[in-house]
Amino acid sequence: MKKIQTLIAGILMSFSMGYYANSLLPIKQISSDIERIKIEKLRLGAFSLSLNVKDLETSREFYQKLGFEVFAGSMEQNYLIMKNENSLIGLFQGMFEGNILTFNPGWDENGNNLNDFDDIREIQRQLKQNGIALITEADETTSGPASVMITDPDGNVILLDQHR
Repeated sequence: MKKIQTLIAGILMSFSMGYYANSLLPIKQISSDIERIKIEKLRLGAFSLSLNVKDLETSREFYQKLGFEVFAGSMEQNYLIMKNENSLIGLFQGMFEGNILTFNPGWDENGNNLNDFDDIREIQRQLKQNGIALITEADETTSGPASVMITDPDGNVILLDQHR
């Protein structure tokens, strides 16, 4: 009987402490702040990792062993886009330093045109509105192909590259 009384007292004490703690927190204020903060979801298109490789042929052979197949590009152009199911990687020899996270607005992972997508200029406006500094910008007076570059907080370069 004493164990049951202790258990009930513990539950009541926990409930009381929870109620008291909730009365101290401005839950309604937090909820209204969250409702006011609306970050629009950006549709960035196909994603790939663009790798700066030392030897294109060696890298091609390695990624083929992982199940990737050449999807686009050529050895003569010093780049290959390789695909394994929905995963894309770009192998680039001598074209840039470091590795780049790449998004292609207007394309799906098969390089097919999407009918409905966010234009790079609209993405750029949203990035600026969200306080993200741009390394390069798209000319907002144009339409069609353009690109934007940003870096994430750890210095990783992100390329938003619209081809159409």
